[in-house]
Amino acid sequence: MKKININNLQVEEGLFKFVNEEAIPGTNINADNFWSGFGKTVHDLAPINKKLLEERDQIQKKIDEWHLSRKGTAFNKDEYFNFLKSINYIVEEKEDFKITTSNVDEEIANIAGPQLVVPVDNARYALNAANARWGSLYDSLYGTDAISKNKNQEKAKKVIDYVRGFLDEISPIDQGSWRDVSKFKVEEKNLTIIINNKNKHLKNKKQFIGFNGDKNNPKSILLKNNNLHIDIIIDPNSSIGKNDLANISDVIIESAISTIVDNEDSVAAVDAEDKIKCYRNWLGLMKGTLQAEIEKNGKRFTRKLNPDRDYTGADGSKVVLHGRSLLLNRNVGHLMTNPAILLSDGSEIPEGIMDAFISTLCAIHDFKNKKNSRTGSFYIVKPKMHGPDEVRFTNDLFTKVEEILGLKKYFIKVGIMDEERRTTVNLKECIRKVKERVVFINTGFLDRTGDEMHTSFEAGPMIFKSEMKKSTWLNTYEDWNVDVGLSCGFSGKAQIGKGMWAMPDRMADMMEQKIGHPKSGANCAWVPSPTAATLHATHYHKLDVFKKHSEIKSRKRAKLENILKIPKADRPNWSVDDINKELENNAQGILGYVVRWIDQGVGCSKVPDINNVGLMEDRATLRISSQHMANWLHHNICTKDQVMGVMKKMAAIVDKQNSEDKNYLPMAPNFEKSIAFSAACDLVFKGREQPSGYTEPLLHKKRLEKKSNH
Repeated sequence: MKKININNLQVEEGLFKFVNEEAIPGTNINADNFWSGFGKTVHDLAPINKKLLEERDQIQKKIDEWHLSRKGTAFNKDEYFNFLKSINYIVEEKEDFKITTSNVDEEIANIAGPQLVVPVDNARYALNAANARWGSLYDSLYGTDAISKNKNQEKAKKVIDYVRGFLDEISPIDQGSWRDVSKFKVEEKNLTIIINNKNKHLKNKKQFIGFNGDKNNPKSILLKNNNLHIDIIIDPNSSIGKNDLANISDVIIESAISTIVDNEDSVAAVDAEDKIKCYRNWLGLMKGTLQAEIEKNGKRFTRKLNPDRDYTGADGSKVVLHGRSLLLNRNVGHLMTNPAILLSDGSEIPEGIMDAFISTLCAIHDFKNKKNSRTGSFYIVKPKMHGPDEVRFTNDLFTKVEEILGLKKYFIKVGIMDEERRTTVNLKECIRKVKERVVFINTGFLDRTGDEMHTSFEAGPMIFKSEMKKSTWLNTYEDWNVDVGLSCGFSGKAQIGKGMWAMPDRMADMMEQKIGHPKSGANCAWVPSPTAATLHATHYHKLDVFKKHSEIKSRKRAKLENILKIPKADRPNWSVDDINKELENNAQGILGYVVRWIDQGVGCSKVPDINNVGLMEDRATLRISSQHMANWLHHNICTKDQVMGVMKKMAAIVDKQNSEDKNYLPMAPNFEKSIAFSAACDLVFKGREQPSGYTEPLLHKKRLEKKSNH
């Protein structure tokens, strides 16, 4: 692409045209004013961005030196704690405060429920996620292992029985069961439920919100529990409804309450061409015009955004419910730059600055149609920030974007991904820097563990990856995040989130385990699919998270010293067999993901693990696995030849697992020619010197190499 010179910037022509011809029209923004304000801001902020990244490196160097100087001596936690304070890794915690964020949509403030994360570069996935606000509980149970393995008539009965039991639990009938209902009527603003020719009512009559169809013969009944809606569909003509005592054909429940539309870890966007695709899909979501042509079972159709849902209220008024998930936009962090725009000195633009301007510009279109936010807000989730100064920089950036685009202050809301150790230990002070615009904090096992290992790289060899989940630091970190969020006034104003369930095919396990997230005080938690969102939503019906907040507030706050407990192995006397198994597991995950990232530009995919269990993986998976292998190499738990042998062995297995994919390029046996294989090896063998252990710099370099070879 040729470059356009404008306001000391060299902008790829395609991106320039996209901004001028697609994003700006309809916003009342003058294109010349946009480019002049943008150009000046980028040149003002880029040096500050660079300085913050240099500070990361300096701090890491000091930590490495501290560990090296104490090799062979007993670890002293007080000495370590004081050292981290002396280098400003831990800042002083100031007085208590409460966040003052206003104009927050109810999906973030008042409704606890599942949250999807979806790559922005895939229009079909993005539409599926946006439309996953409502999902069929019948389909989600029948189509997964959530109840039992076989799809048959017996299973269909089990599904219906399960759902009736669920309704009995969350919306009980006074002296009756949902299993025995034969008919519904709406009488005098109340729902009459007929069981054995007797009129019954809900124990809590306020749960009845509305209906569709005729009062004496409703087509659907709308209930509400814990701020979540349930739509009971009645259709005597459908295959399910005609065999049902009450003619109930389906139960549709509010599922993915919010969705993070991702420009970061789940996409492979390395240049202008890729970024335009991402921005164009986001613009389509904000305008409400995004479409995708889909072929399923031999039929072609167009997928669009779902409309809102209309009902007649219990009192006869019109009830309109939002038909789509509330969309947040995850920009990239401060580290990466992108060749789509060059600055006056020829350097690449910091990608996070470009994301902030262009994603906000696109979001202005939502002002008019209110397809997404009804309060006139735009939500940016900001990942990979290290400590309060970097959060303040994000705040300054958003303020500049608002000024240049003529938006009111704090129009842009921010979500803090608590996934770096320096943010965790200073979480309260990080929140303070954005207290007028913060709407979200969360925890994430993978990135946070990757940073944990990289920060303490020189402390010694790390424990096995599977042991990390049981480690002191991790469990304290999970509690600490909730404790700090609640003390800063998040309940009823902002989201406290928890991480991803990574196994989309194991819904029975998810149903058993993931209720732990709402129990921990999380009013949103990540799920890998719309189906998983529907199933996880049942947990928020069973448990009132906001009530849980009141209980948690009274507990003792988690201890910072426990977060600083380094997960290193005291005296590794592991067998060669155990070491090789761990290396193979890590190598498998790295190769299975990297080969699609490099060769096909796929940033999020279901990768079979060593036991052939499909895991939803994004870049965070790579960070933990590559840092773990690099750490063991560095501390001589394994040799370079041993690791290379494992990489080659697992590459052949990954090739076999992908043999059905017609676009797949095998890595073995021609390892020297496979860019994907060399990228995977670099992540391990050069893992020690990667900034904060991030995988992006190496992946971007190799993907650009791959694209230029085409």
